[in-house]
Parts: sequence; C-alpha cells; structure tokens
Amino acid sequence: MAITRYNPWGEMNTLQNQLDRLFEDIQAPAFRTPAAELTETEDALHLRFELPGIEAKDVDIEVTADAVKVIAERKSEQKEDTRSEFYYGKYQRVIPLKARIKNTDVTAEYKDGILNLTLPKAEEEKNKVVKVSLSES
Repeated sequence: MAITRYNPWGEMNTLQNQLDRLFEDIQAPAFRTPAAELTETEDALHLRFELPGIEAKDVDIEVTADAVKVIAERKSEQKEDTRSEFYYGKYQRVIPLKARIKNTDVTAEYKDGILNLTLPKAEEEKNKVVKVSLSES
C-alpha cells in the first residue's frame, strides 16, 4: 500500500472550480437579455436593441405609451457533435420610458442585428413646462 500525502490545496482548488462553475451558471441568464440604449431628443426617444443572430421575422415589438417590450427568439441550428456556448431560445426585455410617447407613430428599423426604434413624444410631453418656485433658506 502506497502512502499518499494529504494536500489541502488540492481540495481548495476543486472547491474553487466548483464555485466558478456555479457562478457561471447563475450569470448565464444575464446574457439572455438583449442590451439596450436609450437616448432622448426634444421630439422623440430613440431606443436601440442588440439582437445578434436573430432574423427580423423572429422579433416581436409591443409599445405602450410608457414602455417598450421586445421579444425575440434565436432558433437552434445545432448539429450533432457540436459544442456550443450560444444561447438559443427566447429573449425578452421591457424598457420603461422616461416620457409618454405617441405609440401609434413609432418607427422601427432592423439591420445587422441592431433594432432601432424611434418613439415620438406625445404632444403634452413636448410642450411640458414645469414651474419651479424657490424658497429662501
């Protein structure tokens, strides 16, 4: 019988690897949410979504006066004996808007995996003036 010296660092390395895999699994859903960018001009809000590898026919957009919901699906193209880190399935993102918009006049453009939405502001938002009163301290 051979004598093997106990190495506590080996067990620590194993534990560290298991924790790394656990946190990778937990973080994976974050990558399933499409990245968004919202900018505002005087007349409209401009919303961009990053939807790489998704065809326009697989994108559904719902717009209310104060939020935008984008649902998209990347369909699997996997073949046997393929190892893939791509996520296949549905993506969904709801973006609350800073201002009320006129949702009947929204325009959309989809090119190279980027969805651009132009969301014109409602008239009451464009002409909104807020009076601020000051009190002396």
